[in-house]
Parts: sequence; C-alpha cells; structure tokens
Amino acid sequence: MCPSLDIDTVPSPAVFLNLLPLINSPSPSSSSISQSHTTFPLQETLSFRSVPPPMASNYYLATLAFLFCFISPSLSALVQEQPLVLKYHNGILLKGNITVNLIWYGEFTPIQRSIIVDFINSLNSKGAPLPSTSSWWKTTEMYRGGSSSLTVGHQILHEELTLGKILKSQHLIALASKTHFTFNSINVVLTAKDVAVDGFCMSRCGTHGSAKSGSGRGTYIWVGNSDVQCPGQCAWPFHQPLYGPQTPPLVAPNGDVGVDGMIINLATLLANTVTNPFNSGYFQGPPTAPLEAVSACTGIFGSGSYPGYPGRVLVDKVTGASYNAYGVNGRKYMLPAMWDPKSSACKTLV
Repeated sequence: MCPSLDIDTVPSPAVFLNLLPLINSPSPSSSSISQSHTTFPLQETLSFRSVPPPMASNYYLATLAFLFCFISPSLSALVQEQPLVLKYHNGILLKGNITVNLIWYGEFTPIQRSIIVDFINSLNSKGAPLPSTSSWWKTTEMYRGGSSSLTVGHQILHEELTLGKILKSQHLIALASKTHFTFNSINVVLTAKDVAVDGFCMSRCGTHGSAKSGSGRGTYIWVGNSDVQCPGQCAWPFHQPLYGPQTPPLVAPNGDVGVDGMIINLATLLANTVTNPFNSGYFQGPPTAPLEAVSACTGIFGSGSYPGYPGRVLVDKVTGASYNAYGVNGRKYMLPAMWDPKSSACKTLV
C-alpha cells in the first residue's frame, strides 16, 4: 500500500514532468553515505561512513514511491515486498564494555553537555520507565556477540578552537586522537553550532569510522550541532524540513533543537559503530555505500511513518514536546528506528 499524502487533488501531469529531472539526477543521499579510504601522516589506515541529512534522502524516496504508485501498482508492490536484510560480513563487532570518550570542540553550555552525557548513560540504565533509551539500545544485543555496554570515559573541552572554525576530515581524526585509539573505546568528536565541517549539511550530518595509529586501532564518531547551519536537514523533525513534504516541526524534548538533533545523529552513529565498526560487520549494499543498523531506517521514529512524517510518537502534556524514549535524570529523547535482525524490519519504540 502506497504512503498517504496530505493533498486534496491529484497532481497534474506537469508535476510529474517537473519531478522527472530529480529522478534522473544524482540523489543527495547517494553521495552522503559514501566511504573513503585515505591515509594521513598520523594514521596507518582510516575509513569512515556518514549519516546523510534525513530529509534529503526522504525527499527522493517520497518522489520515487509516489511515481511507482501512480505509474505501476504492480511494480510498487514488487519494490515494497523486498525484505530489508543487513548481511553479516563475518567481521569484528564491538561487544562487552565499551568506553565512550567525548571531545567537545567549540562552546557547549553545561546543560547541553549534560543532555548528551545523560543520553549515553541512559543506554545501559535500567532505571527509566518504558519506552526507555536502554530498551532501544537492547536491539543491538540481537546482532551477533551479545551486548554492548557503553559508559562515558574521558571528556576533553576544546573551547579555544585551535584548528579553526572550518574543519576537514583530517582535523576530525586529529581531534579524535586526543584520547588514544583503543579497540574497546569510541572517541566522539562533537562540534559546536558555529563550527563548519567539510560536507556538513550538504551531504552528511555525522560520521563514524575507524583509525589505526601507533597506539592501536579504534573507532571514532563525529556529530555537529546544526542549530544555525542546517536544522532543516540535520535536526529534523524538530525543524521545518528543507526538502520534501512540509509538515509542522515537532517540539524538541530537551528544548534545544540543535542538541536534540545531535542526539538523533549520535544514536544513529553509536548503533552503526558497534554493529559495523571496521566495515566488516552488518550492512546492506556495497561497502563503499552501506546501509547500516540505523541509517537503513532513516526518518522513522514511530509507527505509521512515511517520508516527511516521523510517525506517531509521545507528546508531553505540559511542554508539548515530542519524544519516544525516557532516559536517566528525567530526560526524554527522540530516537530513530533500528533494524531488528529477528524481524528483518525497522523497529520503533512506539
């Protein structure tokens, strides 16, 4: 069954003619999940995979889905019946006790830092009511090898911006290496709202990858605060989307569009990292453009979702904020769907 659209009339043929160039042109998401292998002076090997802006990819998915429904119902049914399967490529996964080190690049307020730290601490906490952040993370146990228990380790405040406000991928590696790369740790670089990163907003909202240096091999993540630069791309659904159906934005659960958007992207990348840390774990498609545990479910937050609509989620009766998970210290979060190996489908909390 095709996704419903909130329109009162059937689009004229001219609409389809205007959309055809989009179908024939490269999709923003086609480059946003590309993987590069580059050698830097301080690293022996490096690889990374990116999280695309969700609404950029959703716009093209919505266009394709609608055209399939209009032109060929049988073809639409055929496409929708294809199962979503992330193949295991026999590589190492990050299981057991994993330390998450945080490198804060630029200015973050204490409240902003606490929102993110509480989120990471919520992943393995059993104290929050259901639906909880830990119940969302528990899905990663269904991937081979058992559970991945994350705890916050070192935190480095890098407010002086010694590398400038315009960063390239090699700068992210340099920042990530401020805490040694080890196999049982993930070094997370978080950039402030006034820091630009190569490809940020245009093709990616965050990155995860691996690096090897003299001190060992480990994984890293980068996530940027999109509050000023591109909230419509990297903080959706808490901001009006830049592409696609213009549904009203939801109220951010922690009152910070940029940081609540960072939580969505950080959650995506943490799950992708533990299930595919070295590009030989779980993913679908070619290794140069993989769909991973959560990036395979982009834009889905609750039941009944479709491109441009995040799905049915919970709403705080007092603040009007939308969320789908409870965390520690009374926090509420919006977490994306994750691929469930048992059902071979994107699993939501609500």
